[in-house]
Amino acid sequence: MRFLAGNAVALLENGEQYFPALESAIDRAWCEIFLQSYIFENDRIGRRIAAALCRAAGRGVVVRLMVDGFGARSFVAGLMPELAAAGVQVLVYRRELRPLSLRRHRLRRLHRKLVVVDGREAFVGGINIVDDFEPGGGAHPRYDYAVHVRGPLLEPIVASAHRLWRLVAWASFRRREDLPLLAPPHSVPAGTIRAAFVLRDNLRYRRAIEDAYLEAIARAETEIVIANAYFFPGRRFRQVLAEAAARGVRITLLLQGLSDHPMQAYATRALYPFFLERGIGLFEYHRSHLHAKVAVIDGRWATVGSSNIDPFSLLMAREANVVVDDAGFAGALHASLDAAIRSGARELKAADWRRQPILARALSWLSYQLLRLAIGIAGYGGRH
Repeated sequence: MRFLAGNAVALLENGEQYFPALESAIDRAWCEIFLQSYIFENDRIGRRIAAALCRAAGRGVVVRLMVDGFGARSFVAGLMPELAAAGVQVLVYRRELRPLSLRRHRLRRLHRKLVVVDGREAFVGGINIVDDFEPGGGAHPRYDYAVHVRGPLLEPIVASAHRLWRLVAWASFRRREDLPLLAPPHSVPAGTIRAAFVLRDNLRYRRAIEDAYLEAIARAETEIVIANAYFFPGRRFRQVLAEAAARGVRITLLLQGLSDHPMQAYATRALYPFFLERGIGLFEYHRSHLHAKVAVIDGRWATVGSSNIDPFSLLMAREANVVVDDAGFAGALHASLDAAIRSGARELKAADWRRQPILARALSWLSYQLLRLAIGIAGYGGRH
């Protein structure tokens, strides 16, 4: 993890801030756009961003859109033909659709949410191209974050986007093509923030994001706040958290209260006694679906990205996070998380867990065992 100084990194909360900023950047584009997303839904937001990409292609901008073959499977049959007809270049990462397969290569998905515009600005975070307000949902949007980046950090971000495009293009068409980078990174200083771009892939950076978390947690002196949608940490991660709590570090975990993956939610709850017994604060977010993957440590170290703290993200998927070393940015993220906890979360106590019906606790235990079994079958069981 290499920190680079001189960046401008702006925090964007929810799609309400992210999508207008993204659309505006696309409309400013004059040369080249890379967009990578796990989900690209054919809904109000998806059609809005698709229209912006088509406008850019119509102006002569080279638009390179990559989506995941599983997460964006509805996009392939819906919006993809329209975008391709407008001149947008589209690649699908791993088209095979066998969600029940536990074969390792089929579980490796493109989970990044990353956009680069003209090599001059980038967006990295956890927000898919999908409407914040889910069909039949409540009055509050899905809760998530992204960052808008300018400055020297563009160099590794642009290189990553270009490298993955070339790799998937070769894998898709089985021929090597010269796919030059049309808009090199504009990496002149744009601010005062030190930041690093951290990838997770299945070659050079297999443990980079997890190691970034573990190193920061191991150094923590006063406070750790983690907000994570799908939280199922392995033994090593749990142990480092426990050691921090034993040192007197105040730890707060903000997790999903409304779950879109019930089995994983029940499995996560099987870990609650471990955390509660060590004095770690547990909050479940009920105002809407929590989709965030962020953390703040000691009021200075912060991360925003696509990586959950679960086997899917930490052991299998292609992920991208930005890590920031800056008190101002960390303070803004911390304040936002505090507001979310106050307005939309419920704290769980050890007594609350003991009052859970036996059936609910049994379901959590069974889900935990089934998830561990699935991880083991897929070949990743040694770390959980």
